[in-house]
Amino acid sequence: MTSEEKKAYLLLKSVIFHYHGLDDEERENLNATAEELKGHEELKWANEFIAKDYFNSFDRAREYLNDIIGDYPKNKRVMYIDMVWQANNLKGYVTELEATAMLKLAKDWNVEAELIDLVKKQAQG
Repeated sequence: MTSEEKKAYLLLKSVIFHYHGLDDEERENLNATAEELKGHEELKWANEFIAKDYFNSFDRAREYLNDIIGDYPKNKRVMYIDMVWQANNLKGYVTELEATAMLKLAKDWNVEAELIDLVKKQAQG
């Protein structure tokens, strides 16, 4: 994964977690992801991106991510949205705010149907 891809993934994950307020479990998940990816600098960048204008961070991140991930091949766009869905679901649930945020991004990236299919498959077992 390139540095740009790490930034995009960590920003995506961070901004979804921050959408309703980052809790300790989510903070640990972000740190573990940064450790796995060797992406501590990229996580620091994502945190600074969000802190720069917290209240508008989702819209700003959405614009940034659309410029980056929007050009990725479809299977990679689906992979990113699925990874974030799975990370959110680790706590046993996904909040309505998180789901709405991911649906907005999936729609932007033209992978809304794929996200819905992934969610349905997961719900079925």
